[in-house]
Amino acid sequence: MDNQIVLKKSLFRSDAVQRLLAFGALILLFIVFSIASPNFFQFDNIVGILLATAVNGILALGVTFVIITAGIDLSIGTVMTLSAVMTGVFITFWHLPVPLGILGGLATGAIAGLINGSIIAKMKVPPFIATLGMLYIAKGLALVFSGLKPIYFNDTPEFNNMAMSSVLGAVIPGFDVPNAVLIMFGAAIVAGLILTKTVLGRYTFALGSNEEATRLSGVDVDRWKIAVYTLGGLFSGLAGVVIAARLNSAQPSLGQGYELDAIAAAVIGGTSLSGGEGTILGTVIGAFIISTLSNGLRILSVPQEWQTVVTGTIVILAVYLDIVRRQQQ
Repeated sequence: MDNQIVLKKSLFRSDAVQRLLAFGALILLFIVFSIASPNFFQFDNIVGILLATAVNGILALGVTFVIITAGIDLSIGTVMTLSAVMTGVFITFWHLPVPLGILGGLATGAIAGLINGSIIAKMKVPPFIATLGMLYIAKGLALVFSGLKPIYFNDTPEFNNMAMSSVLGAVIPGFDVPNAVLIMFGAAIVAGLILTKTVLGRYTFALGSNEEATRLSGVDVDRWKIAVYTLGGLFSGLAGVVIAARLNSAQPSLGQGYELDAIAAAVIGGTSLSGGEGTILGTVIGAFIISTLSNGLRILSVPQEWQTVVTGTIVILAVYLDIVRRQQQ
């Protein structure tokens, strides 16, 4: 009997079961919405879900690393916006080549993450406060550098094509999935390899599991914490580049609120807010759950405010399940 109890507890807290539960919830959503509306499972709508997931999914990848360290990053949405604006500044205002503009957008996000990590690690400012401050700083700088107006990429159509044309459609006629979706999946593969196959990934889990023990073992905790936040910022920069290419413009007022969806995606996917646990696959599934839920409720003509209520309820439920799971360990 005791062995059976131990086995059940082990299965309940395993990462594989957490991912399976999230994936099961995603499939259930598809079934329910497909039955409720014949328009849901049409190809164009599925592509819409994939495209809606692209930006939020990339943001969620970065914040997954941060949450695994038992930290939080509230600035990823506005850092994304600032990165999009700086991409516009480099390409449209300064007339730099598109590849250099993209690198500038990525660097903007990485620098913001570096600053976040340095403030948290060196100045010992709590992550919530440090990243909340960066949220407002990035939001203000985006408005300053854009001159309070959107920056358009009309002179560089190749930038928009980077995200909205379809390599798959060229290879498989009729399978016109935008490149932005492929960029998200590519970023997820890279994030998964970093988290599971590198020293940074191992120390990410170590920081979240027991930071003091990691410090006492001789690890430079501050340096690795800064690296984690910098990586999170880099993903925010990538999301900024993708959303600018998708919209063919950098919108300086866009971004705030994206951080909540990204954090929700990570939590729904099994990343523990207490730190030490999380997977990239789970986060991707969580991002698809958020997008599928929003899309399905919108097709059913559920008001936006009630969509937000439903999403919030699911996040609370996901956190509660994580608490129950930890209590049984």
